[in-house]
Amino acid sequence: MCRVLRIARAGFYAWLHKPVSDRAIEDHRLLELIRASYSASCGVYGARRVFQDMREAGELCGKHRVAKIMRVNQIKALRGYKAPRPIAGRPSIIAPNRLEREFTVSDPDTAWVTDITYIRTWQGWLYLAVVVDLYSRKVVGWSMKPSLNREIVLDALLMALWRRRPKKKVLVHSDQGSQGGFNWSLQH
Repeated sequence: MCRVLRIARAGFYAWLHKPVSDRAIEDHRLLELIRASYSASCGVYGARRVFQDMREAGELCGKHRVAKIMRVNQIKALRGYKAPRPIAGRPSIIAPNRLEREFTVSDPDTAWVTDITYIRTWQGWLYLAVVVDLYSRKVVGWSMKPSLNREIVLDALLMALWRRRPKKKVLVHSDQGSQGGFNWSLQH
């Protein structure tokens, strides 16, 4: 059979005793390290960053070898970002719109507008709540937290109250409507 296949007998018997090559064994070991780095990055890292992680860990292999192992095992980086899913819970109560799209006011601290947005960072999503005075168009209060809950809005409003100390009632408007009549009644 070796004569028909034109291979050496010694090579055939060596293959019988050791069917997996040293390189295949090393590739399998590297595959475990690649999967660990890939899962630690939540699937964001591609071959270049996985290679850099392995270099930092002290592994000696080439970036093309890492890319080949990832390609053969169908490990791909996630492309693009997914927006956070909406939080299920009680339906929000929409207040009446008392501002009526009049975004120009004549006095400071008569109308504030608020909004919440999210920001992607290396450690996950951060939520930012801001309070803007419509008269000066300046941010008068803000709060940033890793989770979206009511404290983020309350902290932003409290910051605005502490910084501006309004003398009269302030109309606070958001995309959920307007809430009027916030008085500065905190002890100072």
